[in-house]
Amino acid sequence: MKPSHDARSWFGQPPGLTILFLTNMWEQFSYFGMRALLVYYMTRQLMLGQAQASFVYGAYTACAYFTPIVGGVVADRWLGKRRAVAIGASIMAAGHFMMAFEPLFYLALATIALGNGLFLPSLPSQINDLYAPGDPRRGWAYNVYYVGINIGGFLAPLICGTLGELYGWHYGFGAAGIGMFAGLAIYLLGQKHLPSERGAAVLAIDPKPLTLGAGNRQLWLVLAAVGLCVTLFRGAYEQVGNTVALWAGSGVDRGLGGFTIPMTWFQSLNPLLVMLLTPPLLELWRRRAEAGRDTAPARRMAQGALMVSLAYILLALVAWQAGEGQAGWLWLALFFLIFTMGELFILPSGLGLFARLAPPRLGATTVAAWYLTIFAGSLGAGLVGALWSRMPHGVYFALLAILAGLAAFLLRLLDPAIRRIDRTWNDK
Repeated sequence: MKPSHDARSWFGQPPGLTILFLTNMWEQFSYFGMRALLVYYMTRQLMLGQAQASFVYGAYTACAYFTPIVGGVVADRWLGKRRAVAIGASIMAAGHFMMAFEPLFYLALATIALGNGLFLPSLPSQINDLYAPGDPRRGWAYNVYYVGINIGGFLAPLICGTLGELYGWHYGFGAAGIGMFAGLAIYLLGQKHLPSERGAAVLAIDPKPLTLGAGNRQLWLVLAAVGLCVTLFRGAYEQVGNTVALWAGSGVDRGLGGFTIPMTWFQSLNPLLVMLLTPPLLELWRRRAEAGRDTAPARRMAQGALMVSLAYILLALVAWQAGEGQAGWLWLALFFLIFTMGELFILPSGLGLFARLAPPRLGATTVAAWYLTIFAGSLGAGLVGALWSRMPHGVYFALLAILAGLAAFLLRLLDPAIRRIDRTWNDK
């Protein structure tokens, strides 16, 4: 039975969304806290070479977004979403604590990635079932959920990173494990606010096979097309932690009244702005929905990709103007403002679209397909980032603007097909 439409919590959403939000926040805290320490731990404590450490880091992050593909199927087919979240969180917490023992390092990484495969697709796929069909709040619930990712990502380097650097790496890893246990405790204590399982076999094999089916073929084709657009978009989006960070270190004058702003501080602007911009953005979308002017998901995603394109056009112009000199840091701050606004339009909307259009008994599997776009997009971003040293910075940022703009154009073309599919599945 679904919660009442009148059940209200943070941002006017059902209480169950708060439970999922907090569970996600602490899981992200543990993930980003461990990740913030990982390369330093390998090179300074385990004394691995930089190339080997980079390979291990890349393999781990890739697996973290690949295992959900299998985990989503397991959750839909055998475990059910609730058990998958609980088991996955428990496995991840164990992996974080295993990081405190050097001989278990590789086994710990594999354990965390394995638990993440069950946890990651099963948690957000429960959001859709909190709402009655046609409830307009469902469209922007994923933006609220997305804030949890950024709160965890914002706090993790400050807490786990500080503990690891100043008091010992194992204290940082231990803090990450405690964060994972906190998320698990919140999830288990908040069960009464969560939706009941729909059509998932629990610890028993469902005799009916899961197939795409002829009736679902158009749905999967549309979702695949959206996924390719998002993969293209992420080739530009993922550069904020890569080539944009390199430019912040060398091409930006970070002086402020005799103080030099640490280049890593600019990376905290993105999650901070997500937290600051989400409440007014949700209020705007709520008013538009009440007035009957709610924006279709594909159009909203296209708008977001276009905003990111404009942000990179700004950097291209600034880099061209600066030439061999340095640009003012305020331009970089303005870039992050426009960039983050675009991110809030496209990424939570894409996750929500995949979850809302998921066929019965395939909720976690469909959400896992969304994380496959992150996996593929991250690999593509690595190839794009390799061009940084081969062209002028202004030209490079213009290339990123073209990638994001092309994604916006293709998403806009997909809007009619997505609307048709959405009308078909919205009342399922």
